[in-house]
Amino acid sequence: MKKPKIKIKVTKEDAGYSANTLVNNNFIATESETFEELKEMILEAVNLSFEDMGFIYTIDEIQFEFDLGSFFDFYKVINAKALSDRIGMNQSLLAQYIKGSKKPSTNQTKRILRGVQQIGRELSEVRFLL
Repeated sequence: MKKPKIKIKVTKEDAGYSANTLVNNNFIATESETFEELKEMILEAVNLSFEDMGFIYTIDEIQFEFDLGSFFDFYKVINAKALSDRIGMNQSLLAQYIKGSKKPSTNQTKRILRGVQQIGRELSEVRFLL
């Protein structure tokens, strides 16, 4: 059997974060107060789930899907105000999406994602003078 790909959903909770996925009818879930601890817990849970198959995963083999709150918590380097200006979205509205007091539509979520991905592409192409 080929080693399954792991795509795990990470959600910001009132006190910390939760993560879960369903892979080959195996439900894998964990929670933690910090993202660093959550990554350790995810790795442990995934490896326990596939121990009998002889698969061992590294954190780099696990794809994360974030809700907006957890994404902006984990990537504090991305300034929500600057992003809202860049994608033409009201700053207050984006803040409400991030806090979870409002739920963005699919189109709004895609708009935010495109903005973040564009920044990622631009950053990956940056070169410094040496």
